[in-house]
Amino acid sequence: PSRWALAGAALALWWLPTALPQQHTEPTGTLSVALLQGNVAQDEKFAPERQPEDLVWTLRTMVEARADLVVAPETAIPLLPSQLPEGLWDGLRAAFADGERAALVGLPLGDPQAGYTNSVAGLSRDAATEPGGAYRYDKHHLVPFGEFIPPGFRWFVDLMNMPLGDFNRGPLVAPSFGVKGERVAPNICYEDLFGEELAARFGPGGDAPTVLANVSNIAWFGESVAIDQHLQISRLRALELQRPMIRATNTGATVIIDHRGKVTRWLAPHTRGVLEGTVQGRSGLTPFAWWAGRYGLWPPLGLALAIVALAVWRGRRTRGGDPARI
Repeated sequence: PSRWALAGAALALWWLPTALPQQHTEPTGTLSVALLQGNVAQDEKFAPERQPEDLVWTLRTMVEARADLVVAPETAIPLLPSQLPEGLWDGLRAAFADGERAALVGLPLGDPQAGYTNSVAGLSRDAATEPGGAYRYDKHHLVPFGEFIPPGFRWFVDLMNMPLGDFNRGPLVAPSFGVKGERVAPNICYEDLFGEELAARFGPGGDAPTVLANVSNIAWFGESVAIDQHLQISRLRALELQRPMIRATNTGATVIIDHRGKVTRWLAPHTRGVLEGTVQGRSGLTPFAWWAGRYGLWPPLGLALAIVALAVWRGRRTRGGDPARI
């Protein structure tokens, strides 16, 4: 009996966060969105001979898009603003500084003194008054070796002469980007794998996001199953937090996901194009968002440990009890 109880409890823990939230959120406003997919092969993304063509397409498409919110993928601009041709970055900011439109674009930010970050810049009339003239989100959950060198491995990297450096880590709880009354919360690449980290933005502060926005570049994995896997990860985050997720990616999956985890619009992967559509923001807290935003994964982990301890105790009691009951 204890084994069946343990299996049933584990199934309930898996099912509960997705079953309960449907009664706990309500719609807010609607945004029109334009999501860019550049489709740049990874071995060409940082090649100097390809950058002018790709940059021109990205910047022209962003400026010409008519949506409330334009989103370009992770490292859609693969250079620091200071490395761009003179006036290009200021011109892009100006294009979104005097109207109703807003934009999110992935690019590296920083300098040798402060260090560098894998970031998303937000451009709008309101963001133009912020430090640097733009909203800024810095990736928090960095990839070992790809984005930072784990403690104790610096000697190995130096010995092998690997061209790796350390990105600075952004804050866990980052402010949202305001667009027409909606609070858009960016996350970069596989940060949406960690539901408890996204839920941290739904804590007691009262500034919970109404829309989630993932920007990614998983061209590293080519035409493998990684694109479909990452899409399913985003759908689960949308479902457990009951927030729509818009995804602007380099090679796919560029999609709009509603608050129920359903893909409502999508762009064929491995193609260059723009996905246009609308997204409905949501307010309110799901049970998962409430407890994970305050306590992380400790509530389900604590419950699971308690169930295991109870099952072990019952098993020992049964084995040590009346043989007729065994």
